[in-house]
Amino acid sequence: MNYRHFLFILLPTLFISSCHNAQDLTIEDERFHIKVIDLNNQNLELYWLNNKGGEKIETFNNLKNHLDQNGESLLYAMNAGMYLKDHSPQGLYIENGIIHKQIDTTTTGYGNFYLQPNGVFYLTKDGTAKVTSTQDLTDLSNIKYATQSGPMLVIDGMIHPAFNKGSKNVHIRNAVGILPDGRLLLVISREKINFYDLATFYLQHGCNNALYLDGFVSRIYDPANGIEQMDGRFGGNDRCEKLMFLK
Repeated sequence: MNYRHFLFILLPTLFISSCHNAQDLTIEDERFHIKVIDLNNQNLELYWLNNKGGEKIETFNNLKNHLDQNGESLLYAMNAGMYLKDHSPQGLYIENGIIHKQIDTTTTGYGNFYLQPNGVFYLTKDGTAKVTSTQDLTDLSNIKYATQSGPMLVIDGMIHPAFNKGSKNVHIRNAVGILPDGRLLLVISREKINFYDLATFYLQHGCNNALYLDGFVSRIYDPANGIEQMDGRFGGNDRCEKLMFLK
């Protein structure tokens, strides 16, 4: 049987989701490639290694081939998080209820990940999606999938206090937030954008919490909309990326 996959990806970690006659509910903004996921119809999962020897996926093409070999087809993929130089996840990483990396509560580190507050995107065992600041996540027992990143873009309905309107610090960026009705809102900017404008987009669409995922390495695979960014290896010598996807 051929299962179709709609996917939001962090490389080499992947989020997988099964679609069963789900409508693609969309939000339009010419600045972004946008994907809205309804978890009532789509089952999102986190995926890091393949199931044949535990090898890292690292590219959209490898992911697509891996799913093809299992009789599945890739519908959508996007990188969504950060990895360390040793190719291990940066911060909390939970896959299918197994904690592979513990939560990173360091508050004085360097880079976007440590711009406080940072946060966690996670799915509970009953299929509810959440974005929360790291300091507010204290119980991991009911979490099935999770990835930690930073900074938070929107915290409890407020734009991150470190962001400045009109900032010249612009990059291609992607992020995740939760809409008021519980759907996931995934975006990657078409052009370079600053944190303030990205956070404002999420706030305007009612996301009380939203999390930045990554920047210049961001890619998507969305063949339904004519986008197949197959270039790039999300796991080079300097860093790796996590992957999220729907199948």
